[in-house]
Amino acid sequence: MNKKSNSNVKKVVEKRTIDKYFDQLNDSFAIGNKVLYAVFLGLAFFGVMGLIWMIPFPQMQFLINLKMHTFLNWGSLFIAIVIYSYLKLAPTLSYVALFSISVMSFFIVQLEYVEKDGGPSVVLVCSVLSLVGFFGLLALAKKEKNMNNITMLKFLGIGPIWLWSKVFDRFNWKY
Repeated sequence: MNKKSNSNVKKVVEKRTIDKYFDQLNDSFAIGNKVLYAVFLGLAFFGVMGLIWMIPFPQMQFLINLKMHTFLNWGSLFIAIVIYSYLKLAPTLSYVALFSISVMSFFIVQLEYVEKDGGPSVVLVCSVLSLVGFFGLLALAKKEKNMNNITMLKFLGIGPIWLWSKVFDRFNWKY
């Protein structure tokens, strides 16, 4: 090999893991359905996060003494795991995902207030929302040609940042 062809080989850059995942998801989902996927994925994610949030968390005396017992629950641990996973894949997208999850957390707390005032239980509302989201995703996935169970699981896991990547692509922002 001469030097010129050797330098061309070095210019080939390995794709990041997140880009490989996004390419698989782009190949699996129709362009026209991305808005519906966003709606149903948002409902499913919000519902699951709300259900996890409502699992009773053990009351630890040191947290009560520090008046921090209301801030730590299973939902906050779920959020930490999700954001850490996204941070490892695409840091910039993890920040907007954290913002989205913060907005969802606000609404979950509002649902708790509504329940305390005699409204429907948070578990009921989140169960209905997650079921609507999952059934909507399954109905859309049946229409896709390249959809399989593994792709659907990937979508449920990294779908939120994949959808945010579409916004970033639209504005030519790097992630």
